[in-house]
Amino acid sequence: MDQLTHYNREEYKKYIISKIDQQETIHVHQTMMDLHPIDRTEIYRELTEEQRRFIHEVLSPKEIGEIFDKLQTDEQTEFIREVDSQYVGNMFDDMYADDAADFLAEMEEETASNILQMMKQEEAEEVRELMSYEEETAGAIMTKEFIVLHSSDKVGEVMKRLRKEAPEAETIYYLYVVDEGHKLAGVVSLRDLIIADPKETVKKAMSTRVVSVDLEEDQEDIAKLIRKYDFLAVPVVTTQNTLVGIITVDDIMDVVEEETEEDFGEISAARGSLDAKISSFGAAKKRAPWIIMLMFLGLITANVIGQFEETLEAVVLLSVFIPLIMDSAGNTGTQALAVVVRRLAVGSIDGNGIKNMVKREFGTGMLLGLFCAVTLMVLIPLFYGSFILAGIVGLSLFFTLSMATIVGSIIPLIINKLKIDPAVASGPFITTLNDIIGLLIYFSIATALLQYM
Repeated sequence: MDQLTHYNREEYKKYIISKIDQQETIHVHQTMMDLHPIDRTEIYRELTEEQRRFIHEVLSPKEIGEIFDKLQTDEQTEFIREVDSQYVGNMFDDMYADDAADFLAEMEEETASNILQMMKQEEAEEVRELMSYEEETAGAIMTKEFIVLHSSDKVGEVMKRLRKEAPEAETIYYLYVVDEGHKLAGVVSLRDLIIADPKETVKKAMSTRVVSVDLEEDQEDIAKLIRKYDFLAVPVVTTQNTLVGIITVDDIMDVVEEETEEDFGEISAARGSLDAKISSFGAAKKRAPWIIMLMFLGLITANVIGQFEETLEAVVLLSVFIPLIMDSAGNTGTQALAVVVRRLAVGSIDGNGIKNMVKREFGTGMLLGLFCAVTLMVLIPLFYGSFILAGIVGLSLFFTLSMATIVGSIIPLIINKLKIDPAVASGPFITTLNDIIGLLIYFSIATALLQYM
């Protein structure tokens, strides 16, 4: 190992793969286990099926499980097909229950059932319990591998116990204390235990002010809580305050990634089709409802233009600025939408905050409209020789951008009040709505001032 320290990562990967090809069992096991689990996973991805078969013989099911957990779902599915069911059962026995539950929830019911039958009864029951909770709740993402202390435990005995049980626990930086009824009574950090007198009881070292989450609490709210308090973990309790699991920060990072992708899909009207591996047909199928709905909204836009046909016939030059009005309205509204959705996502809006934010966005829209109006009122007379036309376009843009920010900020707030994900107020929807409003403002002003042109 020492002679390879000057190798970069790619060269080292090639070196290990060459040893796999030579089937040097002991050397491959040692070098693979010296790597970080992520690096092991990257090497595993590059292997052929034959090379993977050798790795399955060299590494134990528990060691393969660490690699398996870092693979994408489609890669995990492929892996499952390459090994016998008993090996898979042993591997899942050694995985954290929440990771096993996440994977099995994505599998066909028959396949998941077969794997559960191959697992040890105790381990399988924990996985089934986690799979029974509603998706995106605390119960569904919590882990069952954690160490529970009692207030009467001696610190010295706890430290001895940690040396034995820590390898099997998800985290030991926070340890939760329960009473005789297994109800959450306190929390103690590993640091507090290290500096405490070994003869003292845990009760003296623990804090009774514990922040916990309910089994049914939404995962997005839990992510906000952990971010707010900078927790490494948070306990999960029932309505009777019984401790049933913990949620660690690494699980929450997965939640944040999942929620971000979901919101991005909503805002772009492409929810469910962001996966690079999805087929063209699959992507089109998921996007079609939004596109069809927006198409019908587009018919309203066309109807608005048709209602002002006489105005357009009188001054054909007005049509030149239709794209400018529509694009500016859509872009400004989408910017306001992004601001509101972001603040709702991080939970930084309260009663007064909503009023101040809408007021700020409206002010921003007015200033943007004023800047654009002044610019156009200088440029249009130079290119088209009409101060009246410049006034119509400039005034329209001022009111349009002011309204666009109001629409972009209020609609997601209304949707959020209805207990619906505010990201569904997607960019294309806001854009189309602002197109309609912008055209109504533009042609109304143009019709009113038509006699002066």
